[in-house]
Amino acid sequence: MTDALLTHDRTATSHPAAGHRHAHGGRPLSAAGRRAYTAHINPDRRIVAAEPDFSRQFGRTSADTCGRSLYELLHPSSPSYLDRHFARLSEGRCNRFDERMVGLGGSGRVFSAGLTGIAVHDTTGGLAGIVVQVRPDQEAVCAAAEEPAAHPRERLLSKLDAQVLEGVASGASTVQLAARLYLSRQGVEYHVGLMLRKLKAPNRAALVARAHSLGMLTVGQWPPRVAPEFIK
Repeated sequence: MTDALLTHDRTATSHPAAGHRHAHGGRPLSAAGRRAYTAHINPDRRIVAAEPDFSRQFGRTSADTCGRSLYELLHPSSPSYLDRHFARLSEGRCNRFDERMVGLGGSGRVFSAGLTGIAVHDTTGGLAGIVVQVRPDQEAVCAAAEEPAAHPRERLLSKLDAQVLEGVASGASTVQLAARLYLSRQGVEYHVGLMLRKLKAPNRAALVARAHSLGMLTVGQWPPRVAPEFIK
């Protein structure tokens, strides 16, 4: 199966619709210029092959990555929405999807990225496996690393802000948060927008990643909670 997946990957990345090759190490780039890192998973979401640069994004080696569930490399909120996409691929209802994700890097680092899943079929038309490509938000990660730490007073959240952030980090939708917190959908979006601006994050996935990098969200606890020192 791995040979079939690798053959498909060479075909997909050489096709014009799959993006273009850049002079930078022959690595495929997305339209936005972000590097894509590739791995191959079986229908059960277990990694059967991964290029070294893919594993490196998650602070691992290729040998340590292979055999693991893809979800072990992602923030715990990811399976709740990625499962729907993978199910559609497995059932033949689509051949490709693009989604946002939050990955778990080395030394407790988290990062936001785009994730693409592409179905690979065998000679009988059945699902042989799935190619996954991860495109980290390099510019967002670099910007976060270069910015000085915010003043503690600037990072404090109201209790309601903290509850919204916890909901976003657990994968709750705007509608679910509105019902849970007795807010309108516009009210939820208002609080999310405030935190996006405060933490200089471009989207929800990046917001969760930035909150983790600043130590706002507890590590090793599910559902995630905002540390008390960040709540007014």
